[in-house]
Amino acid sequence: MIVVAVFVVLVIITIGLGVRIVPQGFKHVVQRLGKYHVTLGPGLNLIVPYIDSVAYRVTTKDIVLDIPSQEVITRDNAVIIANAVAYINIIAPEKAVYGVEDYTLAIRTLVQTSLRSIVGEMDLDDALSSRDQIKARLKTAISDDIADWGITLKTVEIQDINPSQTMQKAMEEQAAAERQRRATVTRAEGEKTAAILEAEGRLEASRRDAQAQVLLAEASQMAIDKVSQAIRDRELPAVYLLGEKYIEAMRQLSGSQNSKIVVLPADLPAAVRGIMSALGK
Repeated sequence: MIVVAVFVVLVIITIGLGVRIVPQGFKHVVQRLGKYHVTLGPGLNLIVPYIDSVAYRVTTKDIVLDIPSQEVITRDNAVIIANAVAYINIIAPEKAVYGVEDYTLAIRTLVQTSLRSIVGEMDLDDALSSRDQIKARLKTAISDDIADWGITLKTVEIQDINPSQTMQKAMEEQAAAERQRRATVTRAEGEKTAAILEAEGRLEASRRDAQAQVLLAEASQMAIDKVSQAIRDRELPAVYLLGEKYIEAMRQLSGSQNSKIVVLPADLPAAVRGIMSALGK
């Protein structure tokens, strides 16, 4: 009975070692006596007990690899901080486990190295505005290398690509200086335009004042001519008109606050005739 019990237990253990159930989304790499033998797919699989063993369990799902941030120097000696994320899929698990010691570390290092090389060939402005171009070149650069490890690169995305803190400070100072320069130019152009408009306004006002003075002079001349033609040799109306103006002027002079004494000529008609004589000359 003891022998039978031991035999049954041994059979159960042997069956347990020979039957392998691989879950969906995984593949098992089997070694026979320390050497690669076969890769088991999802489902029920049979192996030789005590000779075959499952050495590696590899996922066949897409793997997301976060690429750490690193400092990258551009062609114009600017320092930027860049990081990325890579999406890979293992299509040949035996190549992934036997072709490289640590495929995740290898891919991260490869992406970082390629990213430094690509950005190092670009200027700062191009590097900050050309994510799609960097992504395409990065995917092309590493796809062939990781294919030897049985791994496919689905895509690689640039998460962040920003200037370093020192570069950001320098760019902010440069932008502030540029804004100040533009403000100064705008203010100077505004003052120039205002001065031109003011000068044009004074010129136009002077021109109009001159035209008004000419018109007033012409009107005075026409009035004098008309009065002269109307009066002709008749002295009395002229004496009357001039005397009336003379008296009005004296009245206004006497009403002024600065006037103290107003002197009227004794012979007003003679004074008016003197004015007429002066005008006639």
